[in-house]
Amino acid sequence: MTQRAKIDTGGSETEAGEPPVVHRPAGLTSAEVAERVARGEVNDVPLRSSRSTTDIVRANVFTRFNAIIGVLWVIMFIVAPIQDSLFGFVIVANTGIGIIQELRAKKTLDGLAVIGEAKPTVRRDGVAAELSTSEIVLGDLIELGPGDKVVVDGVVAEADSLEIDESLLTGEADPVVKQPGAAVMSGSFVVAGGGAFTATKVGRQAYAAQLAEEASRFTLVHSELRSGISTILKYVTWMMIPTAIGLIISQLVVKDNDLKNSIARTVGGIVPMIPEGLVLLTSVAFAVGVIRLGRKQCLVQELPAIEGLARVDVVCLDKTGTLTEGGMDVTELRPLNGSDEAYVRKVLGALGESDPRPNASLQAIIDAYPDSVDWRCTESLPFSSARKYSGAAFSEGNGEDSTWLLGAPDVLLSTDDPTLAEIDHLNEQGLRVLLLARTVHELDSPEVATDARPTALVVLEQRLRPDAADTLAYFADQNVATKIISGDNAVSVGAVAGKLDMPGAENTVDARQLPTDREEMAKVLDANAVFGRVSPQQKRDMVAALQSHGHTVAMTGDGVNDVLALKDADIGVSMGSGSEATRAVAQIVLLNNSFATLPSVVAEGRRVIGNITRVATLFLTKTVYSVLLAVLVVCSQVEYPFLPRHLTLLSTLTIGVPAFFLALAPNKERAKPNFVRRVMRYAIPGGVIAAAATFTTYLLARHHYSGEGALEAETSAATLTLFLVSMWVLAIIARPYTWWRLTLVAAMGGAFLLVLVVPWLQDFFALKLVGTTMPWAAVVIAAAGGALLELSYRWVSKRFPT
Repeated sequence: MTQRAKIDTGGSETEAGEPPVVHRPAGLTSAEVAERVARGEVNDVPLRSSRSTTDIVRANVFTRFNAIIGVLWVIMFIVAPIQDSLFGFVIVANTGIGIIQELRAKKTLDGLAVIGEAKPTVRRDGVAAELSTSEIVLGDLIELGPGDKVVVDGVVAEADSLEIDESLLTGEADPVVKQPGAAVMSGSFVVAGGGAFTATKVGRQAYAAQLAEEASRFTLVHSELRSGISTILKYVTWMMIPTAIGLIISQLVVKDNDLKNSIARTVGGIVPMIPEGLVLLTSVAFAVGVIRLGRKQCLVQELPAIEGLARVDVVCLDKTGTLTEGGMDVTELRPLNGSDEAYVRKVLGALGESDPRPNASLQAIIDAYPDSVDWRCTESLPFSSARKYSGAAFSEGNGEDSTWLLGAPDVLLSTDDPTLAEIDHLNEQGLRVLLLARTVHELDSPEVATDARPTALVVLEQRLRPDAADTLAYFADQNVATKIISGDNAVSVGAVAGKLDMPGAENTVDARQLPTDREEMAKVLDANAVFGRVSPQQKRDMVAALQSHGHTVAMTGDGVNDVLALKDADIGVSMGSGSEATRAVAQIVLLNNSFATLPSVVAEGRRVIGNITRVATLFLTKTVYSVLLAVLVVCSQVEYPFLPRHLTLLSTLTIGVPAFFLALAPNKERAKPNFVRRVMRYAIPGGVIAAAATFTTYLLARHHYSGEGALEAETSAATLTLFLVSMWVLAIIARPYTWWRLTLVAAMGGAFLLVLVVPWLQDFFALKLVGTTMPWAAVVIAAAGGALLELSYRWVSKRFPT
């Protein structure tokens, strides 16, 4: 085959009957490229995978709460012993951990992004080679084929039935046929045909570059978890400001005590109001999730995708490349209407050679039927998912001309054609069948498929992924509905689903019969699981219909026909071997092309959401009891019961250390909505009970103790009660129990007991229980608080179910 595009020969040919030579532009020379690089005319748009190191450090260090705690830390260094400044060292450690984990995540993301990056084919010095998008310079000649993304703005230089979809930029659903001289915009993608274009705008000047830089960069926006935490922190700040002012006035003005001690106790009241570790642990949980998934060759292009996939209740799967492997094998060739098999093989060989970028079906035909050197392609019609067939016109070696179509039998044949019964029998076995038909019309005629004469059936066998059945079973076990949405024949798709033991495989729906009304379509989608002959626009409509019924939808795919649906789905998942356009719009890319990685992504998302919900309850319980204790102290005009060292100890043992382990533990519970409500329904009663029990013990101790050292004894008794109630909250949050969770709770209790019995630790933390009456009273009050916690948690669970 020497020619693939339509050529106007002008009625003349070269000697020996060869077609005229077509001169392709050679592209820039190496010297021209060097000049443009020197002038800075390079496509320098940054990768979207991650934030810069500076951004990560800034985000972790320069926070509102770090500023407050930093000021208080400086004050405590001046007025109190080092043990009252421990809270500052904890914040430094937390910030350091956050930075290190996010930098690890950045390294993982950047490494995977390089593997998954689209590498356009650029022609320089007459030679085509794959280059990174950042190496493209102004004036480069970039080749295009089906599924390729237009990476910079340009003007078409060559076009071979080039059809480009600009819907992601303009909203226009129909592909645009591009001729030489037409403009192409970055962010669009090729749906059919091929060609090349000259780059006219690169870097941040390109049409979609600014949009991509803002919208596609590593981000934590559009996350219910992050927005929920931001909402909580906003309210905490508003509660904290007036309470802290009241505490400062009551401790420094009203009480006529030692100034330094009053300052220390004021700071001790303000610091625990701040849920400083909550944001940190959320970031760490996400970062660890990225690192874990990175080890499985899963590129998370937008962090909320981890959380989002955990909320998914419907997964839409494209059959080809997802449930089946990309490759196929020709298993049989069935000539029709008395056609000569040897002649049919020549036609198929020529058709295979006519497409410079064959899809999986055509590649199988190329492998099975080599090209005939004496056939010349004069015109080609590339495959399109919308029309379901491709075609080519040939000048045969004997001087004859012929035009052929290859595609879906049920599209090319009339509904009453007897051949369809034979095809249905093959489809029922899960085989893919293509029809070769000869047409009398020109390829550019709208009637090209009308009255096409069936010539042969090409039977292809698809290779099922060995892990597909287990993955479908996992989703079924997790109550996640799976929908197979394929452009292939409905019967064949149903047979493949049946081989995978997928429920609903026997009721396959032909998408051409689907209602166009969104509500009616949604009802059909809810009632069925397998759909065939779905057009690219229908895939998009089906995603929207499912979302209209309140479903959170994930869409997987690898072909250019999946791009629009992937973009509209709540979570788009692409295979690493998928088209450039598919990988560009997906939030998650499975670089190992393994569908079996998806359960790992779901599990990571559930771990993040479920565990952060647990951890947030611990942090906010502390915030609630700290604010209430401060209010009670202000109203009662008494000294604040704690020094910063006491609450640092309690926070570390009942929140900090346990939260770190709980945030990173496995959690298979499906993510539930209303994060703020679910956290606060436990944090408020827990905090109220803890504050009430602690203040009751403190007031009793004030009446029980007198003389020198009374305040320290009162503080120790109140600390004991607060620790025990906080431990009870931890014990409730840690359920259901496992051996390591029980060990964790017991270890924290043992650590506090150690402080109470080791003399130098008693002195260091200023904790010493005096006598037996008050310590036992503190234990009894804490036990009563624990009983109230159990009752309130059970009542809340029934009264405010999730």
